[in-house]
Amino acid sequence: MRQFLRFLLIPGVVGWILGGCSEKIEPVVPTYSQLLTGTEKKTWKMVSIQIIDDGNASQVIPVNQLNANPCITDDLLTFYADAEHKLEVSEGATKCNAGDPDVYVTDTWTLVNANASLQFYIPLLNGVYPWKIKNLTAQTMTVEYYFPDINASYRFTFNPVTTK
Repeated sequence: MRQFLRFLLIPGVVGWILGGCSEKIEPVVPTYSQLLTGTEKKTWKMVSIQIIDDGNASQVIPVNQLNANPCITDDLLTFYADAEHKLEVSEGATKCNAGDPDVYVTDTWTLVNANASLQFYIPLLNGVYPWKIKNLTAQTMTVEYYFPDINASYRFTFNPVTTK
């Protein structure tokens, strides 16, 4: 009987103890802010715009086809994952003036998860607006601004350029 216990129960108990000590690995789902900023910072470039007027949406217009100055439409927005929520807007490949600094706006961004609202500066509009997040993934960000006094909105789509 002693042999039976030693050969059957001891390996069973040891296996149960060692098998119960493994740690279950859970995937970490990134938050809105992590999708926006990466772990340190993430740079986005505007790729398209759509204008919605009285419920009628225009075609999606690639930014490089806009009748706008390319020195503005190729600018880069860098969102930082710091406590200050720093935002830097920098010149893209085309500078407006050769003597201009690379980073020409340093501001902050504000994210409210409850209503998927993101407030930040957009160079094409030269201002800070409260944007509704329509889509935010690691590979794309689409935001929309609803005009308060008319039934119209602007929808911008951005793609990431760099992530850290």
